[in-house]
Amino acid sequence: MVQVIWLVVAVLAMFTAGYFGYSRYLAQFVELDDSRDTPAHKYEDGQEYVPAKKPVLLGHHYSSIAGGAPIVGPITAGVVWGWLPALAWIAIGNPLLGSVHDFVSLSSSLRHEGKSIGYIIGEYVGERGKNMLLWFAFLTIILVVAVFALVVAIVFNAYPEAATASLVYIALAVLFGMYLYQLNLPFLPGTVGFVAAMFAGVYAGIQFPVALFEPAARAPASTFVLFGEMSGSWLPVAGSFGANTAAWIPIILIYGAFASALPVWVLLQPRDYLSSFLLYTGVGGALLAVIVGTLLGSSSQPLVTNLEPFYGFMGRTGTPLFPLLFITIACGTISGFHSLVSSGTTSKQLNKESDARAIGYGGMLGEGLLATVALATVAIVAPDVGNGIGLALPTFAQGGGIILTSFGIPASFGGPFMALVLVSFLLTSTDTAVRLGRYMMEEIVGTPETQAQELATNRWGNAAIQTLPAYVLIASGSWLTLWQLFGGANQLLAALALLTVTVWLANWDDSKQLLSTGAPMALMVTITSLGLLWLAIHDNIYMKFMNPTWMESADPVSMASAVVQVVLAFVLIYLALSLAKMGYENIQAVRGSTGGRPTPSDD
Repeated sequence: MVQVIWLVVAVLAMFTAGYFGYSRYLAQFVELDDSRDTPAHKYEDGQEYVPAKKPVLLGHHYSSIAGGAPIVGPITAGVVWGWLPALAWIAIGNPLLGSVHDFVSLSSSLRHEGKSIGYIIGEYVGERGKNMLLWFAFLTIILVVAVFALVVAIVFNAYPEAATASLVYIALAVLFGMYLYQLNLPFLPGTVGFVAAMFAGVYAGIQFPVALFEPAARAPASTFVLFGEMSGSWLPVAGSFGANTAAWIPIILIYGAFASALPVWVLLQPRDYLSSFLLYTGVGGALLAVIVGTLLGSSSQPLVTNLEPFYGFMGRTGTPLFPLLFITIACGTISGFHSLVSSGTTSKQLNKESDARAIGYGGMLGEGLLATVALATVAIVAPDVGNGIGLALPTFAQGGGIILTSFGIPASFGGPFMALVLVSFLLTSTDTAVRLGRYMMEEIVGTPETQAQELATNRWGNAAIQTLPAYVLIASGSWLTLWQLFGGANQLLAALALLTVTVWLANWDDSKQLLSTGAPMALMVTITSLGLLWLAIHDNIYMKFMNPTWMESADPVSMASAVVQVVLAFVLIYLALSLAKMGYENIQAVRGSTGGRPTPSDD
């Protein structure tokens, strides 16, 4: 067994070198200049374009990009293939691929008036390319909403304390938004008071846990069960995930739809800023606790890895490490969803250009640290791979609680606190995703001319268009397939974001090198296309539709979900390869021997 501290040291060393070396070079490379007005100042409207203080925006950005993916991905990968492959991909891939992706996505949006990556690619390859990328992003958003809503519900089921605490901190966020933007009261005293109240909310959650139906076995005996007299077996997906989880899923989807429609100052900015203190405390505290626990030996359990370093190429589930390791870890290393956040909400709130380095590159490194903490928790607890996501997610809270005992914090408090840390990421990402989906559709439609287009761009109609298909995908009950489909789409979107900025750099200046963005783009297109093909052909067509036993037992909803997954995989691959071809042709025309810059075409 290896001490967990060596996992932490390896990642910290790589991330430190990346931030103080590579990110400084990239900031000079894209010519950040504080003398320029950012889109937040140029187009300030009190709704979407709102300049934010650096710590507030960092809190929003970090909360939005992190979600549950950098927790779930490393946990799932570590259990299946061992901790060593997961650690290597996080430590090396994050500073060289993921952080570069986030930073250049944000920088390119700054240079294009805060527009999305879809708009940017359209500037250079035409309207057809723009719409293809936006449709790709919109389909990926639906997967994001499905996965995160499911994960929040699973955590609420395992830790009802987190459900209560989440309600408290959402209410506090709305009050904090009024405090800052309506009453114009002092920032620092408000921060101190509301952050203290938020941590008090964690204690309230422990004292008064709430569930809708009978929760998981580990839930406290004091849990208040709202519908305790009912079984809840009639609820959709109750057979796959249990009644309590099934009941929370639609509530979380409705929350995401409602929160996405509010002005950013009402909930998004203040909630993300407050929750960032939970996140910094959880991630930073766990990393520090690993060091303290190792050096002082003060934890109640030894902080050593109980997983094997490597379980072989096919892992413990018969799943090939290549290409599925990369799309399973997903956001802990690189995530296309971040390009939507960077160019969707963050670029519209950036106060000055130099903030982009800490928020873009540094924020992604922070997500890598979260992934490292998740890997450490699963390495300590080492759950049985056969127990699925229902055990893997609570593992983060359980393992985190064990780590925090190094500070003398009881596991009975540390576990629920780490569960709330996880949920605060997830809730933020869920409604941010729905908001971004609306932005994507607004850019696709432009000026609505029909009733259908008006519905698609309406904030409530658009939310329904996203959340209803998300619920159908959840209904498949197949966690691993849904997660890897999400991971594949997400990382293929990252490849397209890198393609977009590579095209932008090629058109901006003939002297700009394209290796920093072009090499990661080519790598991710290859890996993720292969991964999506495996999921479509092997996991769905071969293992399901060509399996008589599955065909006889599957219900219509499961069959529909499997069909949707196959269609999504092939559509996403087609869109990605078509866009890659368009981008390559543009770069060839700009940098090739002809020397002439191409005119964007809509053909």
